[in-house]
Formats: sequence, C-alpha cells, structure tokens
Amino acid sequence: MTSQATINGTVALVTGGSRGIGAATAVRLAREGADVALTYVRDKEAACDVVDRIRALGRRALALRADAADAEEAAGAVERAAEGLGRLDVLVNNAGVGLLGPLDSLTLADVDRVLAVNVRGVFLASQAAAARMERGGRIITIGTCMTQRVPGPGGTLYATGKSALVGLTKALARELGERGITANIVHPGPIDTDMNPAGGPYAGGQAAMTAVGRFGTVEEVASAVAYLAGVEAGYVTGAEFSVDGGHAA
Repeated sequence: MTSQATINGTVALVTGGSRGIGAATAVRLAREGADVALTYVRDKEAACDVVDRIRALGRRALALRADAADAEEAAGAVERAAEGLGRLDVLVNNAGVGLLGPLDSLTLADVDRVLAVNVRGVFLASQAAAARMERGGRIITIGTCMTQRVPGPGGTLYATGKSALVGLTKALARELGERGITANIVHPGPIDTDMNPAGGPYAGGQAAMTAVGRFGTVEEVASAVAYLAGVEAGYVTGAEFSVDGGHAA
C-alpha cells in the first residue's frame, strides 16, 4: 500500500512492539524507511530481536522498557524515543491488555489495569507525542473489531476500554488537524498471534465470525498502519479502519 518515499526518513514509536502486531508494524515501518523505537514490558530478548531485524534493514532502532499502566512511563517512553532518535513523527499506540471474562468475575483491580493500559496509557502517550510532533505527524491507534461488534459474552471490559479509543481518535483528529497531524484507529479482527493462534482451541469459532472464514495475519494489520503513517494518507483523519475479514459486516 505504500512506497518507501512516503515514510522514508521519519521516526516512529510503536508501543508493545516486541511481538505480534506491534513487532510486525515496527519491522514494516522500518522496511518503508523509518527509524523505529519500540516499547516492551517483560520480554527484553524478543524486543532486542525486533531491534536486530530493524537494524538489518539499515534503520536505527531502540528498545525501551515501559509499562503503559504506569502514567509516567507511558508518557516518558515518548520523550525517550524522541530524544534517542532525534524527533518523533509517528506514534503507534499498540500496547494493550486483552482481559476477557464474565461480568461478575471482573474485579476492581481488573478494571483499573485494563483502563490504565488500554485508555489512560494511550491518552498520555498521544498527549506527549502531540507536543513533540511537527506538521505531518501521525497518531495511529490499534483498536479491535469488538468496538463494532461484540459477538458474545465476556468482552464487556475489553470492549469498553477499546471503544473509548474511538472517541479519543476522533477528538485528536479535530484538535490536531490545524497542525497537520492526523489521528486514526485500526480495528483488527481475529489475528494469528502467539496470544490467539489460528490453530488454537477457540480459533474455529472466531474464523467463522468473519466473512472470509479465516484469521488475519499481523502483516495485514501492519500494512494498514504503514499506509496511515505515510504522506499518501495526509487527508485521512478521525477514521476507523477495519482489518477484520468482514467480522463487522
């Protein structure tokens, strides 16, 4: 969807970039010509592996330990990325927690954790990034198909947090539009990752909920993010992009 010239020479931060969609996005942006910082919480080795893949493409890369549940770390990762790579042009809010369970099983600690990571952390990172970005900046958030269709019980808390990001994205688009900074959200459907493998015990039911009858790949999500990060998407803001195989159709 992109050519190297559309992203070449930019600096991006991908939160939660050590695995899954985040890792694929970090590598895709680097392949398109961006220098990339990524955050991780526990798996330093996996984060360093992604850094090595980016550097093998001839781009600069940083791995930053930062927990999005910690307010200071969520915003601080943006500052560290910008300082380490000299600027910040693209923020990909990918870090999140996927806590599913019956409504009556959810504790206050569950609510606080999910909203801290999936909402507050995204808000604070976006706020910090907007303060750093110049005209042409991009804020791209990873949402979920469950903001558009919740196919069964157990997703109340997760859908609540991710749905808040739709409002945040649209408000950011209005607030930052005059500065030439765009804000968009990508809604993945069932995606083949370590956390939710296409061969897992619940995969058949998830695939059946899509129009195409299969899981998506992390590269397919990364492709949409790369498009939104480029100059070709300069007139796209406040938009929701579904990469869900027709889950919401």
